[in-house]
Amino acid sequence: MSAPMQTRTTAAYYLQAVLSFALSGTALAAGIIYLPVGGWTRAFLGLGLLFTVSSAFTLAKVIRDRQESNDMVTRVDQARLEKLLSEHDPFKVEGV
Repeated sequence: MSAPMQTRTTAAYYLQAVLSFALSGTALAAGIIYLPVGGWTRAFLGLGLLFTVSSAFTLAKVIRDRQESNDMVTRVDQARLEKLLSEHDPFKVEGV
């Protein structure tokens, strides 16, 4: 049984993802803070930002978990098939 190749992210890609997330969140938070509106509107937009970020993390986790479970089922099915094929003897005659 050959395991599928696991793709690993490079340090540069990881750093780019973290920095872009931090920069976009900071820029949006600064935009909300300096927006010329009242406190209630600013608080509403801040909560919207918080819920959007938390739901994005939750969605990413759900997608990752589903992908991992599909990979696990595929590996188990592949192991069962390989076991059946290794035990099968096409030249065996039943009842002789």
